This record gives sequence, structure tokens and C-alpha cells, in this order.
Amino acid sequence: MALGYDKKLYILAFDHRGSFEKMFGITGRAPTPEETARVSDAKSLIFEGFAKAIGAGAPRDAAGVLVDGQYGPQVARAAHEQGYLLAMPVEKSGQNEFDFEYGERFGEKIEEFDPSFSKVLVRYNPEGDSEMNERQSARLKRLSDWLHEHDRKFLFELLVPAEPGQLEQVGGDADRYDAELRPGLMMAAIEELQAAGIEPDIWKIEGIDDREECRQIAELVRRDGRDHVSCVVLGRGASDAKVDEWLRAGAGLPGYVGFAIGRSIFGEAIKALAAGDGADREAGAASIAEKYRRFIRVYDEAEAAA
Repeated sequence: MALGYDKKLYILAFDHRGSFEKMFGITGRAPTPEETARVSDAKSLIFEGFAKAIGAGAPRDAAGVLVDGQYGPQVARAAHEQGYLLAMPVEKSGQNEFDFEYGERFGEKIEEFDPSFSKVLVRYNPEGDSEMNERQSARLKRLSDWLHEHDRKFLFELLVPAEPGQLEQVGGDADRYDAELRPGLMMAAIEELQAAGIEPDIWKIEGIDDREECRQIAELVRRDGRDHVSCVVLGRGASDAKVDEWLRAGAGLPGYVGFAIGRSIFGEAIKALAAGDGADREAGAASIAEKYRRFIRVYDEAEAAA
């Protein structure tokens, strides 16, 4: 299977585990069976909203879900059975250092659910802990090789958290870090990961305000014959206005094919469900459907304008 994926891709991402546990009051302990059922039901509600969006005209061939096997196995199986694009995580949730959720059984679990894309979330700062970066790279190289040997697609979510010294450079201002330092650090991280033999088909990229920097990242992920490797924009749970800005910065550039957005779409509906205040399920699903379709429109319109 050739490296890359360059078709349009609009992913509704709800593979979160730790953050869902917090929303449902599960902290510092394993969930009870009843709590597990409540979180699983929340994942089902998001999928109901996704299906509503498809029914209302969202492009089925580009629409996909990113969901976990811990709380969303029923969603993963339904999405697969119904022919939707399915992405599933491989990493342990909530860890600063990437490791496999199922250890040596990671390949077995991927084959069990048979997703369209296997996804990792990786925190990698090229100026950070070099030993940790080396350990992560070794594991990620193993995963990358296994996926491509088994004709499977690799979705890589790269996060570049600020080091203390980097924050000092911008006066402790996280927004300045995002605008002034993070894009260059992301490019350095991508170069290091590529040099380590890690070959994603799709890079899930933290939002960037500057269109020229988006262009540079897209060119970087496609360098040296990686002609069909692509980028999608992630939402970081940001406001609609901020996510719109990030989508418009990338839409229409060669190498950008869509987005993978989660909390910005489902956050309000799931918080209401978790609060147990009698939130209307139908209204929650409708809200998720409309927010998902809205971001698709923003991306499509920006692409057409570009």
C-alpha cells in the first residue's frame, strides 16, 4: 500500500478517555460498571449526532469517527459495519510519554477492530527530554513499520507542549508560544520523527494561525517522495472562532485535506449529559450534528475561496 492519504477527511474525534472520566466524576480510580456504561452511552450519543449529520447532508465518503475501544467499542463496531471511515487510538490515555495501550497485543487489537486509521497522540518537543524522545521514537518506529507491513494507515497527532525555558522566552504567554515558537518546533519535530523512520500517512496538526507556516508544514510532510502524505487540523477544544481561524489557514493548501475536531463539537452536549440534569438527548444529538456540519462548511468555503 502506497504511503499517504490525500482524500478529503472530516473526522469527529471522541477517543478521549481521561477527560471523559473527569466529566463523569471518575478520578483516581477505576470506573464502576455503571460509570463505564454512562461514559459508553455518551460515546453513543456523539455517534448519534454524527449519523444525524450524515442524514442532513454531510459528505459520507469524507466523514469519519475517531473513537476508543475502552468506552466506545459499540460505536467502533457500528461505524465499521455501516461503512464509515473509522480511526482508533493505539496509545495509553493521559500519558506524557507515548506507550502502547495494549502492550505487545497492539497488533492483535488493531486487527480485532479493523479501523481505517490507527492513531497515536504523541507529545514531542525537540528541545525537551531527549531520552524520552528516543524511547518514544523507538516505539513509534515499531508501530509505523507494523502498520505499513500490514497495509494499514497511520494517523499521527503531534503535540508540542512548551518547555519551561520556551515559555520564559515569551514572557509566560501561552498564546505567544503558540504563535511565535510552536510552528518552528513542530517542523523540527516532524523532521526528527521522519529521520527516525516514522512514516505517518496523515499528520494531525495543532492549529496554526499563519497560512504560510501551514504551507511549510504541508511541504515538509510531503518532502522526499512522500507525495500523498497529508495534514488535518485538530481543534484543541478551542472556541468556534479560533477553530475557524485554524481551518481557514490550512484549507485549500496542497497537503491539507480536512480536520479532526472533538470537544469543540460535542463538549456542550456531553457536559449536559454528564450533569444528569435531564438534558434532552435528541437536542444533544442535533447540536452535535449541526456543529460538525458547520465546521465542514467553514472548511469547504475556505477551500473554495482559496
